[in-house]
Amino acid sequence: MSGATFSVSTSFVKSLVVFHSKPFRLKQSFFFQKFNPSLRFSQNLLVSVPEASKNGSVAVEDDLHAFLEILPQDLRENLRNEPKRSQLIEVILDLGRLPEARYLGEHGGQYLRSTMVSMEDLEEAQNAVGEFGGDNRAGIEGTLHRISAIRSRRGMIVGLTCRVGRAVSGHIDMVNDLLQYKESILFLGRPGVGKTTVIREIARVLADELNKRVVIVDTSNEIGGDGDTPHAAIGGARRMQVPEPSMQHKVMIEAVENHMPEVIIVDEIGTEAEALACRSIAERGVMLIGTAHGERLENIIKNHTLCDLIGGVETVTLGDEEAQARCCQKSILERKAPPTFPFLIEMRERHYWVTHRTERSVDMLLHGRRPLVEIRKRDDQFRVVIERWKTYDGDRI
Repeated sequence: MSGATFSVSTSFVKSLVVFHSKPFRLKQSFFFQKFNPSLRFSQNLLVSVPEASKNGSVAVEDDLHAFLEILPQDLRENLRNEPKRSQLIEVILDLGRLPEARYLGEHGGQYLRSTMVSMEDLEEAQNAVGEFGGDNRAGIEGTLHRISAIRSRRGMIVGLTCRVGRAVSGHIDMVNDLLQYKESILFLGRPGVGKTTVIREIARVLADELNKRVVIVDTSNEIGGDGDTPHAAIGGARRMQVPEPSMQHKVMIEAVENHMPEVIIVDEIGTEAEALACRSIAERGVMLIGTAHGERLENIIKNHTLCDLIGGVETVTLGDEEAQARCCQKSILERKAPPTFPFLIEMRERHYWVTHRTERSVDMLLHGRRPLVEIRKRDDQFRVVIERWKTYDGDRI
């Protein structure tokens, strides 16, 4: 049935995870079918989104009032009267420059007034926020907002990036079928594409709907919000705060050894120690949900710090007969070990994801071929569309 397309509309109960109909079967998944190079069809699966709001889109909760309270009064009033305030991403306050607001879907920013940011403006915001951590980040207690500081060589704060944090419900249907496999998932994407928002909702669903023991390793309090009491957006998941960013890998191991989790959630994996901690956790049978910066799988393959997340890469020297049989050079790149994360999702945009079965995709890219992937996106009616057996559009290694 070449070119056949299957459309299925699935009704949801109140939960974002539980289906009325039977859950996705393992044998139906692209990732667990035997690879056949002669197979040339795409199978689309349309999944209707639960009615999370009146317009049928995802439900968004933000504490915008608390966010505006840290800004100078004139900027506060300006933004309160702004029709696009629900799309506000961040406010930029740099000493000696015009204050700027940035909105979702717009390139560049919008100036909020005609006078420059003064040191008094920065001090007012700093006093409202409180003390910054070693990573120059702070939050507003009880919210998901994040305030990041830029310092001068003398340690004075000369700039603030005030980023709006939102609890979004509805992303889970983009990845719900993969959670059924109980295997680790790595989300890859550029800053601001929504990785933290997605893993925050996954933490809530795994804890509240699937009854898993979930522990979040929250380095900058960006997942569970600022303050000692975690934000309600993570549901029943537990949260371990990290005193210093350099200690994230130690807290990850501590979480496994002391608190018996079934799932560990960790944001912004960025060092070799954290990558090794992820491997240690996965080898103990604990499911990992993590994020890393990067746009494509090949970014991780070429990153010597993080390539262990996808199994690592080593140079192998072949014999003359083997090289001739493979029609390749004698020195080739091979995957060194099983990947820490069996699934890797490239978040190209908020509602356009490319899903890899990591082991297969890495092997094919290292051999100079393009793997088959799943494309997950939303259509004009905000339904999830999963397109299977799509040739990957990334670069070969």
